[in-house]
Amino acid sequence: MAELVRPRILLVDDEVNVLEGLRRHLRPHFDVTIALGAQAALELAASHGPYEVVVSDLQMPGMDGVTLLSCIRKVSPDTVRVLLTGHADVDAAVAAVNEGNIFRFLNKPCPSGALLRALEASVEQYRLITAERVLLEQTLRGSLQTLTDILAFVNPVAFGRALRTRKIIGELAHLQKAADPWQAEIAAMLAQIGWVTLPAETSSKLYHGKELSASEQALVDNLPAVTAQLLGNIPRLDPVREILRHKDTRYDGQGTSQGTISGNAIPWGARALKAVSDFDVLESRGFSPELALDAMRARTGWYDPAILEALASLRGGKPCDTTVIQLPLQAVQPGMVFAEDVKTHSGLLLIARGQEVTLSLVERIKNMALNSKINAPVLVIVPVQPPIPASAGAASIPSGPPPAGETQPHRAGV
Repeated sequence: MAELVRPRILLVDDEVNVLEGLRRHLRPHFDVTIALGAQAALELAASHGPYEVVVSDLQMPGMDGVTLLSCIRKVSPDTVRVLLTGHADVDAAVAAVNEGNIFRFLNKPCPSGALLRALEASVEQYRLITAERVLLEQTLRGSLQTLTDILAFVNPVAFGRALRTRKIIGELAHLQKAADPWQAEIAAMLAQIGWVTLPAETSSKLYHGKELSASEQALVDNLPAVTAQLLGNIPRLDPVREILRHKDTRYDGQGTSQGTISGNAIPWGARALKAVSDFDVLESRGFSPELALDAMRARTGWYDPAILEALASLRGGKPCDTTVIQLPLQAVQPGMVFAEDVKTHSGLLLIARGQEVTLSLVERIKNMALNSKINAPVLVIVPVQPPIPASAGAASIPSGPPPAGETQPHRAGV
């Protein structure tokens, strides 16, 4: 039987004897770590967190308990915070609740039974917070993934871009250690949802950066309002809607009708979505990644410099753990990613580059093969391991022209 994982609690005080006494008392019930002073606590929270509960003394040299717990809240928002003090100070209690969002305020000496009950309640509060957040994330992700899978069939142009931007934003969030990255990823998926209201010709022109007519531009200008209306009835999406509201805001504050915020006051997700979306537009127009990044660097004030350079580090070359291969469309497998747009010979986009192969897409490909007999090979990105067996029809991309009679994939001009 697996050993029961005990809740992790961090105790903070400037008196080592107090800490040792609390640890001896609480060790049978919790996994207890002690920190001698606020600075040591912050280092532990950053390197070994998150802890379920942090218990801090109020009066400590250098940084008091209220300030420490406020800092802990920024580092680990889900951690439940408890203030323990020998000073029955009403002002301190008010400050603790208002500034540190303290869950419990206890006086020293605190009876052992009262302390234990307070910590058990704190652990339960942590479980409630994290369970609700995980449920929200998983429910939203699953529901929206189903929605976007369906909409990808309706408008592959728009949702191909959505899939690509979501993937890059996820990588950026990991690289920059962004808080709540799921919000930005969901915003990336939903940013294109208004495109379903556009005529197919307008979507194609917008995707490839071609000039729009006045009536088409009016439709495009109305997309943010359409998106807001479509998402208005979905609860708990306020942070996502805030990202979408500012997704076109430049880092210097321009580019939006609101014009009220700039710089790092713009949500991280909106700053990332602005950079990644513009990068994808430039690539769709035929720019290489290097030229696209150079063009973006020349747009003074448009992008968060840190995000732009992080994007450059991510798109500087093909990941070493993947390779690009050529194989018949009917041979693609779940987990592969299309490295190019798949079009009919008449130019109709069927599958957008960057779209991952799913079971539902495999079924759609089978139907396409039956109805339109699409036999041209395609380029896909696959992990280096395991290799694609020769029997699947895969072959390395040829360095020269194909042998006489061999078909070439219908390439998009990207």
